[in-house]
Parts: sequence; C-alpha cells; structure tokens
Amino acid sequence: MALKVFNTLTRQLEDLVALEPPKVRLYTCGPTVYDFAHIGNFRAYMFEDLLRRYLKFSGFGVLQVMNLTDVDDKTIKGARASGLALGAYTQRYKQAFFEDLQALNIERAEFYPAATDHVPEMIELIGRLCKSGHAYKTEDGDVYFSIATSRDYGRLAHLDQGGLRAGVRVTHDEYEKENVADFALWKAWDEAGTSSVRQ
Repeated sequence: MALKVFNTLTRQLEDLVALEPPKVRLYTCGPTVYDFAHIGNFRAYMFEDLLRRYLKFSGFGVLQVMNLTDVDDKTIKGARASGLALGAYTQRYKQAFFEDLQALNIERAEFYPAATDHVPEMIELIGRLCKSGHAYKTEDGDVYFSIATSRDYGRLAHLDQGGLRAGVRVTHDEYEKENVADFALWKAWDEAGTSSVRQ
C-alpha cells in the first residue's frame, strides 16, 4: 500500500511519489538559537522525527536538511546584552539543542546549515529579488519581499492576498512596509551597533 500524504495545494490525500526514487528530500525548520529550546519547540522536532522514521520504514531513503537560525533580532540582542561575539553566544544554544536531540532519541538530520554560513548567498539572492522588482529597500535599509509581485503567493496554503491583514503581533505603523503582509529579507544596522530592528 502506497504512503499517502495530504497535499495542501489540492487539499486531498495523494500517494507520495519520490522525485528521485527511492530518495525523499525533507526540509524542516530548526531552532533559532538565542535561548534553550523548550517543549513546544521539541513537539515539532519529534513530529519530524516520526515522519522521517516512517518514511524509512516505508522503504524511502531520507535526506533531511534542518536549518539553524543563528542570526536574527533575538540572537543579536542576546549577544550584545551578554557582551559576547554572536558566534560565541549562539554556540552554547546550538550545543544544547544537539544534546537535547540525543536525550530525546531524535534521529539526526543529514545537514544542519547555519544561517551565518550562507550570508553571501542570501545577499546575492536578495539583490536579484530587488533587481527583478520582487523586493524593496526602506529608508532605514531594511529589505522586504513584496507579496503583491507574486501572483502565486499563498497558493499552497490557499491564502487570499486581499484578506491578509495585520495581526495582533504587528501593527502597520511599526514598519516602513508597502504592505503589512510583506516579510523581511534583511534587517539593516550600522557599525555603531545601532540597529533598525524594532523590538
């Protein structure tokens, strides 16, 4: 019997068909390493582990990539408050995360790329998005993706672009965005340590 998964695009159960049989590629979000992971974080990681194990049980080979977000508003704020370099500050929480995975018997992914290891690629991609009109820079140097330029934005989740609005966590006046639903690609800061990041 074929393994079935729910396709959010078609909104129905469909047979899982590997693009490169028998290998399945699995990308999962990992931790933002500004603090120790909590039980809510590990609920997601345990689900991913169950999915990974069931894929293997079903005869698929799994190549999993889980990102480590080691630079963002919270990691920068924490590093500055502690007086440590960003890498030294986040290393403690990276190590704790892997120790927790081991304690919970969660299988390790094949790759754990850290955001700080791929900044040049991010800059190059953001530059291309700006040149193509899909991203824009604000006066303070932040860069946002313009969802209005992407006709298919939200298609997988069946989101109505016209219905997207500010939630309780973000007010429109807080950010210099063209659309409240536009999301940040880059946050600017200067050598003096003055950040455009708003807490």
